[in-house]
Amino acid sequence: MIGVRSAAGYRWLIPGLSACLLVSCIMALAFGPAGVPLDKVAGIVGERLGLELPMTWTQNQAHIVWLIRAPRVLLGALVGAGLALVGTALQAVTRNPLADPHLLGISSGAALGAVLVILYLGEFLGVFSLPLAAFIGAAGSMLLVIAVARRGGRLDSDRLLLAGVAVSFVLMAMVNLLLYTGDQHAAASVVFWMLGGLGSARWNLIWVPAVCVLLGLVALRVMARGLDALMSGEQTAVSLGFSGKRLRVHVFICTSLLTGVLVSLSGAIGFVGLMVPHMARALVGAQNARLIPVSALLGAIFLVWVDVAARLLIAPEDLPIGIATAVLGGIFFILLLRR
Repeated sequence: MIGVRSAAGYRWLIPGLSACLLVSCIMALAFGPAGVPLDKVAGIVGERLGLELPMTWTQNQAHIVWLIRAPRVLLGALVGAGLALVGTALQAVTRNPLADPHLLGISSGAALGAVLVILYLGEFLGVFSLPLAAFIGAAGSMLLVIAVARRGGRLDSDRLLLAGVAVSFVLMAMVNLLLYTGDQHAAASVVFWMLGGLGSARWNLIWVPAVCVLLGLVALRVMARGLDALMSGEQTAVSLGFSGKRLRVHVFICTSLLTGVLVSLSGAIGFVGLMVPHMARALVGAQNARLIPVSALLGAIFLVWVDVAARLLIAPEDLPIGIATAVLGGIFFILLLRR
């Protein structure tokens, strides 16, 4: 039997996970407060893709599936893939298995930038206002964490994680202050957004995270050999022709951009970047050329089904998806610490 860590096993794994993601997305369209039979879901999707099929569904069902659930499911897949990519890259570049955008304060910085736009600045650049502000906040928080963690010109992974937790607390305190002093009606909607959710997904916005996740996947895949070298130590990376400092800068810019865009659209969804890379390593090992695409696919599948659970648990209300991932992530974090 061929293991998935072998070359032949890996060649089968990527198509298998891609097919699983496609099936998951179609099945997820059927679940919600108003259930839609799976055969009708397939017919609606096929009709929208240009197939000539007999119409066995109502206009209301078509509206629910295509205009409400389809963009939500796609955004969930993109956010899951993007956060998994960020977590994989940060764990490699910091050589810390507990690193993720939530624990390193990147998500908190992105949330601060987004809250500033929502409550005070408004859409000064149209649809790009929120992602840009969240990216600036994420990049700023990452720079602050690095400045706090750096000691004697070195960047210790344990200090980086502790600095991330400390900076995250400070930034979230600033966010709470803005919410307390801002318009209370707007603040109430921001609080719900900060808990994480995919309810704001719209077809006209999907292209923004899609482009960013695709570019992030390509960029990190190109940097995979450098990340492998850096995981073996700074001296090993230098001997193989990679500049650790330059590689870290590129990774931090890429992960800050991805986190900023995703947080601006879905709120702060924690622990996906912590859990999924470990699941992927169990399948394909630590080689980043394989780990990066597998993490992206697993992250997409994971968040699609977590969102389904969030829609059903307290139906007809939506459970904020950040609550569900926090529960799962907290349990996973404890188990990881015990190991």
